[in-house]
Amino acid sequence: MLGKYDDLRGARIGMPIQMDIPALEQFLLEWFPQVADEIRIEALDHQGAVVWLKVGDHHLRPGGTVSGPSIFLLADVAVYLALLARIGPQALAVTTNCTINFLRKPGSADIQARSAILKLGKTLCVSEVGVYSGDSPDPVAHAVLTYSIPPAKLG
Repeated sequence: MLGKYDDLRGARIGMPIQMDIPALEQFLLEWFPQVADEIRIEALDHQGAVVWLKVGDHHLRPGGTVSGPSIFLLADVAVYLALLARIGPQALAVTTNCTINFLRKPGSADIQARSAILKLGKTLCVSEVGVYSGDSPDPVAHAVLTYSIPPAKLG
């Protein structure tokens, strides 16, 4: 499991960032306005991203805990942003697989995802994500996601 600011591992070191934080924020506004105002990108490098979900009442389930779908949303967006940072704006990169383990009950605080690209190929990207609630050092969820990368346009 990744520590809060441990080096994110496994990615090809030599590949430069194609989109920085402002570019990713603008991309979310243009392509995914329904979530853009709920997401805050804290950190980004060639290996992954640290992303927050601003938790509101609509993210909570009975009992005042962040819902599983909201946790999935954050994990998925964290991987998507880390991938786009590496390959550039590709709106049609899509999740092809996700395995998520819910480890602890989160509170109602904002949640943080720390994504790490494990393998980036021409057509697939495999990443892992730790999800944390508020300032807690213990993860509330762990996920492994695979993204399909659309083929490059010829000509």
